[in-house]
Amino acid sequence: MPGKIIDILVREGSTVLRGEPVVILEAMKMQNEIQATVNGTVIKVSAKANTNVMKDDVLVEIKVE
Repeated sequence: MPGKIIDILVREGSTVLRGEPVVILEAMKMQNEIQATVNGTVIKVSAKANTNVMKDDVLVEIKVE
């Protein structure tokens, strides 16, 4: 969903579990947790705090483990 990145909760090299929040996105005056869809390691964080994003923008890339 389009919105504004409020906070990034992971860094490159971080290990994440499926369902773990990785980004906080504000959309329609509500804050939403964007969660990891797989278990793995964060290889790239494309999102930047206080920037607007569109529906299909890649925010975080995770290498499946």
